[in-house]
Amino acid sequence: MGSQKIQNKLWGRQTEDWANIQEETGRSGYEYALNQLELNDNMNLLDIGCGSGIFSDFAQLKGISVTGLDACENLIKLAEQRNSDAYFLVGDMEELPFNNDSFDIVCGFNSFQYAGNIKYAFTEAKRVLKDKGKIVVMIWGNKEDCEVASYLKAVGSMLPSPPPGAAGPFALSENQLLERLLEEVGFHIVDNCDVDSIWEYPDNQTALKGLGSSGPITKVIEHTSSKEVEKTILNAIEPYIQPDGTVVYNNKWRVVTATK
Repeated sequence: MGSQKIQNKLWGRQTEDWANIQEETGRSGYEYALNQLELNDNMNLLDIGCGSGIFSDFAQLKGISVTGLDACENLIKLAEQRNSDAYFLVGDMEELPFNNDSFDIVCGFNSFQYAGNIKYAFTEAKRVLKDKGKIVVMIWGNKEDCEVASYLKAVGSMLPSPPPGAAGPFALSENQLLERLLEEVGFHIVDNCDVDSIWEYPDNQTALKGLGSSGPITKVIEHTSSKEVEKTILNAIEPYIQPDGTVVYNNKWRVVTATK
């Protein structure tokens, strides 16, 4: 049994804000990955943790066959509305509903760190990947390279201390844990790059909606209240408000490409 039921609940709260505001913040990582993959129209791709389907849409426009899987039913509905030519389904990254050697490419953008058993999720990704196929994983860069870590620290302080090794935004970022896990399950890393990512929101209310739409925030709300979380996020945003009223965070995505 994987973590799909848990993640469905966490990510199903503000799916419109995630789709319309926050998922776009991964664009620089998506574009870097697409350049690395050298796609052609004979390929098929599995997007694990596809969210509302923004990367799936970019990939499908390259002419390849795209399947998107996500734990959250509401996000999958939005993905289907975004792109009716791709195939989307609700599922668990630790129990992929596909045959062995099914895909030329497997991708996971800001998703694998939320698996209940990350190593097993990578093992499943390897199982469904064809021989010599590629996996691309995007995670956060190091905390010190991500200004948004200050917001995560602020809202995280409202929760009890998590147990060691608990899932979270930076679960795979430090001490090359992502790279080590990929190699442990038998992948060969061919590219590893930290990609600059500037998150810019037109005003603090838009930033509040975007930053407040992620799954981990649901945990905080359950432990406190929506009002307290909103106040904490707005306070965390304040140092990043520019003279013109926009909110700007300078961050990095780590994009790792490996072969089976």
